[in-house]
Amino acid sequence: MSAGFDRYECDCTRTGYTGENCMTPEFFTWLRLKLKPAPDTVHYILTNFKVVWNIINNIPYIHSYIMRYILMSRSHLIESPPTYNSQYSYKSWEAYSNLSYYTRSLPPVEHDCPTPTGVKGKKELPNSKILAEKFLLRRKFIPDPQGTNMMFTFFAQHFTHQFFKTDHHKGPAFTRGLGHGVDLSHVYGETLERQLKLRHLKDGKLKFQMIDGEMYPPTVEETQAEMMYPPHLPEHLKFSVGQEVFGLVPGLMMYATIWLREHNRVCDILKGEHPEWDDEQLFQTARLILIGETIKIVIEDYVQHLSGYHFKLKFDPELLFNQRFQYQNRIAAEFNTLYHWHPLLPDTFQIQDQEYTHQQFIYNNSIMLNHGLSHMVQSFSNQRAGRVSGGRNIPASVLKVAKASIEHSRQMRYRSLNQYRRHFLLKPFQSFEQLTGEKEMSAELEELYGDIEAMELYPGLLLEKPRPGAIFGETMIELGAPFSLKGLMGNPICSPEYWKPSTFGGKVGFDIVNTASIQGLICNNVKGCPLTAFHVLNPETILTNNISNPSTSIDEISPAVLLKERSAEL
Repeated sequence: MSAGFDRYECDCTRTGYTGENCMTPEFFTWLRLKLKPAPDTVHYILTNFKVVWNIINNIPYIHSYIMRYILMSRSHLIESPPTYNSQYSYKSWEAYSNLSYYTRSLPPVEHDCPTPTGVKGKKELPNSKILAEKFLLRRKFIPDPQGTNMMFTFFAQHFTHQFFKTDHHKGPAFTRGLGHGVDLSHVYGETLERQLKLRHLKDGKLKFQMIDGEMYPPTVEETQAEMMYPPHLPEHLKFSVGQEVFGLVPGLMMYATIWLREHNRVCDILKGEHPEWDDEQLFQTARLILIGETIKIVIEDYVQHLSGYHFKLKFDPELLFNQRFQYQNRIAAEFNTLYHWHPLLPDTFQIQDQEYTHQQFIYNNSIMLNHGLSHMVQSFSNQRAGRVSGGRNIPASVLKVAKASIEHSRQMRYRSLNQYRRHFLLKPFQSFEQLTGEKEMSAELEELYGDIEAMELYPGLLLEKPRPGAIFGETMIELGAPFSLKGLMGNPICSPEYWKPSTFGGKVGFDIVNTASIQGLICNNVKGCPLTAFHVLNPETILTNNISNPSTSIDEISPAVLLKERSAEL
């Protein structure tokens, strides 16, 4: 806080630190820091000693204790209620209450600071175009060593577009995703007006059309819900879904179609359980069930894969019922920025025996109709995505997005990479070489920035050396995980008031949530139940689509049973 024109004061209340700059740890803070292992040490332990973790995963009390610790230790790093936005570097009612802003973990750099990131570095930041072309542009595709695949890539893009919805008319600090979390607005629409255009208004279902005996989204012509398509596209290929940008690539429309089918499938189940319910109650309850399914899939499949942990992550809201935890969430601008994972994209997209360039892929819904969802799932499950951290792996076709991310970060006056590392309890980098793990790029970065304390957040996240055998560097994980887990577990359905069978239409609906998985989602909604995961499947495990009893409905067979049968066949 400023104290006159030439002085400042630091408020150390409840920080665990004292001194003029709140840098001197109190005794218990010092002790905790001494005893607490470094994040890299924790990561090493969790990603090794598989036999030990298999034992722990099967001891419920110990497993629940560790999972609770993971959730609380991560979530406590996110301020709730929110504190700042890009307009205010101090606490204000406006920063708290104005939902049209992304919130901020750290306040913006003051306008009168001597350098763009505070007091360190050069007076001007490097040219964003030069920065992107020299350090971020792909020379040669670098595959992700964790085996991340295109099913993960498109899930990440599809899932996050429900809450990363920057209002480009107002600027990068503003969002149109006023739900600020997992509300499935990408399935149902951001506004009630759009939702009603997409709804069938009968039996709780969403509008659909049948093509060759399979369910697909309706056309824009039928719903009159605005979508972003080029004018030359034929009307029958202009599908209409909750997120207006999902016509951009077939991978997004694939997931939109799968969730449409899942919603209508759940409505049929609820209708059978509750013939007395009207359209509105069926719709609203199905939406809550799909929100629950999404959170479970994200924690137990998506985050599980990203973590690389042998410890099995578990979605169990009851773990937090006796903890100090707030069931609310605001999406932070920094979370939006760090989630620009464009290095995931390959140079071309391979579906069956065809290869599509980026130019051939965009706004091409005919790919989904020509190949069908089953072949898309199989192909995307086995095409490897790119490594995100480490630099020089963004395809040329989307480099402009990376350049825009750098420029938007500067407009919002983000603090430096090291300032964010300190805020999330990480040791700051001492040099550019420590950041990148090599000499050539680090020397060039030092020439451009002048000081490691001036290194910007977004370029720093992409240029940081990855953890051994991992898709990300330390900072991406240690910043991203708290935002992610707080947003997921802070959802209203995870609260004691909501987390009960009656919220989801009884035991049947509650079971749908509690047994959800990415494989189950595919089995219930894609013909033939192709095997899938968020990592590349071993070619030897890719089996035919036959199951032991072809006359049995997919809905009647659990994914676990299918996988067991296929393992027996193998």
